Amino acid sequence: MTTNQIYSEIKKKGSMLCVGLDTDYTKIPDCVKDGRSVTEAVLEFNRRIIDATAPHCVAFKPNLAFYEYLGKDGLEVLEKTVAHIRDNHPGQFIIADAKRGDIGNTARMYAKSLFETFDFDAVTLSPYMGSETVTPFLDYPGRYAIVVALSSNPTSYDFQNALNEGKPLYQSVMEKMMEISTPENMMFVVGATKADKFKEIRTFCPDNFLLVPGVGAQGGSAEEVIAGGANSKGGLLINSSRGVIYASAGDDFAEAAAKAASRTALATI
Repeated sequence: MTTNQIYSEIKKKGSMLCVGLDTDYTKIPDCVKDGRSVTEAVLEFNRRIIDATAPHCVAFKPNLAFYEYLGKDGLEVLEKTVAHIRDNHPGQFIIADAKRGDIGNTARMYAKSLFETFDFDAVTLSPYMGSETVTPFLDYPGRYAIVVALSSNPTSYDFQNALNEGKPLYQSVMEKMMEISTPENMMFVVGATKADKFKEIRTFCPDNFLLVPGVGAQGGSAEEVIAGGANSKGGLLINSSRGVIYASAGDDFAEAAAKAASRTALATI
């Protein structure tokens, strides 16, 4: 998927929204659990959330931890979730929120797993071990490495803002990653709770898409993110997970998720 295709979806839907599929069985409404196993309930919940919110978003982001803990059956649910999006909503950009970060053959196998076996469009990556943790993911045309740069969590300041040759570490990371990639295979994670940094980031990273978690339950403002971070192609995928998928715990959960996605989408463009 090219950046122009992503931008086309943004313009068509009037939305930069990415819906995070952080599906926790304990939070699934009872109407979905009734008569189903854990994995069956997770898959049914995902399908209904996806169908309800797809008109209002341009991307979905399953968080792999919520599937891996269920073992092999959870991985099957993940595979079927991606297939449901591909079969029923083919314009959607699908992100594996995996935070992978390893070197050599391991990185190549991660790339092969997530791009070939599971058919994701993009994968979030931790760059702490250096550029060789990322380069295997750049060998797939139309797929993206999404490198964590400046995250939303409070303890991100432990490392990400440390000075490196006079620059914050997140800037050094982004500039190094931009040296080995293009905007057609590289995106960055920049958290919505760091909205004051977006204008500064756009001075040295004007063209890459930014995946922006932290809107909604974490307190980030979509309006502030757009004001500082949008570029000529939109340039933002603004994620909301809990605020959308758990908008209701009742029988109306899918309809409530659609309404929450619609409200969030209107706030993002």
